[in-house]
Amino acid sequence: MTPLSDIVIVGGGIVGLATALQLLERWPGLRVTLLEKEADLARHQTGHNSGVIHSGIYYRPGSLKAALCVEGARLLIDFCRRHSIPHAVRGKIVVATSDTELPALRRLYEQGRANGVEGLSTLGPEQLREIEPEAQGVQALHVPTTGTVEYPAVAAAYARIVRERGGTVRCSAEVSRLARQGGEWIVQTTSGEFRSRYLVTCAGLQADRVARRAGAQVSIRIVPFRGDYYELAPARRDLVRSMIYPVPNSAFPFLGVHFTRGLDGSVHVGPNAVLALKREGYRRGDIAWPDVVELAGFVGFWKMLHRYRALGLQEIVRTWSKSAFVAAAQRLLPDVQAKDLVPGGSGVRAQAVDAAGQLLNDFEILTAENAIHVCNVPSPAATASLSIGQRIATLASEAFNLRPPAERLTSNIKK
Repeated sequence: MTPLSDIVIVGGGIVGLATALQLLERWPGLRVTLLEKEADLARHQTGHNSGVIHSGIYYRPGSLKAALCVEGARLLIDFCRRHSIPHAVRGKIVVATSDTELPALRRLYEQGRANGVEGLSTLGPEQLREIEPEAQGVQALHVPTTGTVEYPAVAAAYARIVRERGGTVRCSAEVSRLARQGGEWIVQTTSGEFRSRYLVTCAGLQADRVARRAGAQVSIRIVPFRGDYYELAPARRDLVRSMIYPVPNSAFPFLGVHFTRGLDGSVHVGPNAVLALKREGYRRGDIAWPDVVELAGFVGFWKMLHRYRALGLQEIVRTWSKSAFVAAAQRLLPDVQAKDLVPGGSGVRAQAVDAAGQLLNDFEILTAENAIHVCNVPSPAATASLSIGQRIATLASEAFNLRPPAERLTSNIKK
C-alpha cells in the first residue's frame, strides 16, 4: 500500500497537471499524487487539438470561461517564455463573409472588450487583405493576442515541475473504484491502491463517470463530439499566414471550419463537430456499444438531438462529403480547392449535456465532501489550464481547509 497523500488527482491531461502544479505552488510540501490511466500523459483532448492559445472573445462576460481564458492565456504565454517552450502569438482574424454576419461580428468585438481582450480592431476588406491576402469578407475582427503552442509540450513541462516539487505522477493507473473509508479516500487502480485525505477528479472524457464513481450527484452527461481535420498540402500553405476563422453560430458551442497555422508551418483546416459513438474514438468508424447504450438511456441526449437537429445534420454532411467541407472552407478562402486538402488528425471533445438537452457553455467545477470534481472543461481549457488550476486550488483551500499556505507566492510560476 502506498503512503497516504494529502490530495489524489485523477486525470493526467493538461487540467489535472495544472491543478497539481498550482496546488504545489500554493502549498509547497503538500503530498500530491496524480493518477493517469494511459501509459503516457496528455493522450486525449490535450494531445488532439490544433494548439490554439485562445484570446477570450467568444465567452459570455462574467462567465468562468471568459475570466479564466483571458487570465489563463496570459499565464500560459508567460509560462512558455519562462520555460523555453516554443510558441507563437501571430493573432487571428474572424471574417464576416456577408452583411448578415455583421451584427454577430460586432457582438464578438464588444464581448471581447468586456472580457479584457487587448488590441481588438475591426477591419474593412482592404485591411483584411493586408493581414491575410487570400481571405475574402465584408469585414473582419483582428484578434492580435491569439497564439499557438504544442500542448503536449506544455503538459510535459507541468509534469516535470510537479515531480521536481515532490509530487507523484503515475501513469498506467486506471481508477476502478473510489470509496471513503476511515476518513480517507481509497483509490483502487490498475497499478495498485492509493490513499488520500482529499480527492480532485479531472477525468476529461470520463469526467461524469469518475465523479459518480466517487459518489457525486452529477446530473449532466459527457457527450463526445469528434472533430476531423484536413491540412493544406505543403505547396498551398502560403494561402494562410496566421489563423482565419468564420463568425461562429452563437447557438452552437463550436467555432466552425477555420484555418490554423501551426508552429511547424502546417495549416490545419477544420474541424467539424459530429457526434462520436465512442468517448475515445478518433476514427469515423469507432463504436463502443457501452457508450452508445449509456447515451441512449439519457433523456438529455434525445432532447439534444432534437434541439440541434439542423446543425447536427450539417456537421454530418461535412464529415462524409469532402465537397461540403471544401465549400465551408471556401467561404473564407475562395481559392482553396479539394485537391489542396489532405487528411489530417482528429480530436474528441468532452461536451457536457444537461437533462434538458442543452450543451453546457461554461466550465463546471463541483465541490463535494472532501472532493472536487471538474465536470465540464472543454475548449478553451488548455489555454486556461493554469487559471483553472488556480481556481481549483482556491476551492481546495476552502473545501479542504488547506490553510495557511506555507508561503505566499506570486501567480507567475518560477523555474
